[in-house]
Amino acid sequence: MKEIRQILKSYDNSDLSREKLALATVVNVEESAYRRIGARMLVSSNGNWIGGISGGCLEGDALKRSQLAIYKNSPSKVAYDTMDDDANQIGVGLGCNGRVEVLFCPIDEKDADNPIEVLRKIEVQNKAVVSISLIDGNVAENELGNRILAPENLDDISFLGVDPEILRDKVMQAFEKRRSIVLNTVDGKERSIKLLFEFIRPEMRLVIVGDNYDVNALVAIVAELGWNIYLVGRKRKMHKDTFLKAKAVFEYEDYDKVPVDEYTSILLMTHDFNWDKTILKKVIPQKPIYVGMLGPKKRRIKMENEEGLEGLSELDFLYSPVGLDIGAESPEEIAVSIVSEILAVFRNRDGKKLKHRPGTIHERV
Repeated sequence: MKEIRQILKSYDNSDLSREKLALATVVNVEESAYRRIGARMLVSSNGNWIGGISGGCLEGDALKRSQLAIYKNSPSKVAYDTMDDDANQIGVGLGCNGRVEVLFCPIDEKDADNPIEVLRKIEVQNKAVVSISLIDGNVAENELGNRILAPENLDDISFLGVDPEILRDKVMQAFEKRRSIVLNTVDGKERSIKLLFEFIRPEMRLVIVGDNYDVNALVAIVAELGWNIYLVGRKRKMHKDTFLKAKAVFEYEDYDKVPVDEYTSILLMTHDFNWDKTILKKVIPQKPIYVGMLGPKKRRIKMENEEGLEGLSELDFLYSPVGLDIGAESPEEIAVSIVSEILAVFRNRDGKKLKHRPGTIHERV
């Protein structure tokens, strides 16, 4: 979502009377690649760009192809294939054997449903959505990039004459698995087409309960990731920079006012047994996906003896001690450990070394 916000900001700051724009989007990945489906790059006719579709090796060619899409005023799709380690293939610098398909769409600022405005609708909703896009098939080139956002009521779903039951099934799969899906099917004209059901996560939300100096390091890292930060603690104790990076700040007594949804993680780092105990009693009924509590295991065990906190060790969503075991010592290292654990939980990964992971780094679409 951070990249989407940056692209929207760049688009809004562009002088569309003097320059034209195109959006390059990764729409399919096979085997290994640096970026995944949904990686985006906004390109201007003057050569400026923001975002990225790889680790840097494809951006030069993507810049030229985006400008060509602007010149032709028509979408196009290109596959960068390095599976065979062909030194003559563009993208050999990907550093991995993979195939990346990128869709290049010129932006018509007069079109209220152009790709940028679709991204704006997604950003404003601030919730998980599925976007359905036409990315390939036996169709006219100018039809590529045609897309809709899955409606709230899937009974009314309709796109290119595709069987509504197929659309509903794939949308629900994308939501349940929290990942994008590519489907080969036929449209209402019996043409073979390829659709992308892109799962787009909302902004991650982190509630930090605490006001000591170690909060500063955590806030700095989380802000860089683009997460929404909510602070709970004594406002008078908080550093000014930390305070300004938060979306909202609450006193301990006002914890009940903190918004919590399915993409919210909560971190207790008050260094105060009584405040952790008090806040935890309010957190447990909310059943968030992730709750981390700073401190040693014996601290959690002691807390289990408190009324209303029996059985803490049985709560799947409580992580205490908090963080991954990376030998962290400083506040900054501890912050890295905590953020890594949060990501692992939300992405359903175990946080182990990738060198020991069987198969590919990412699940196949």
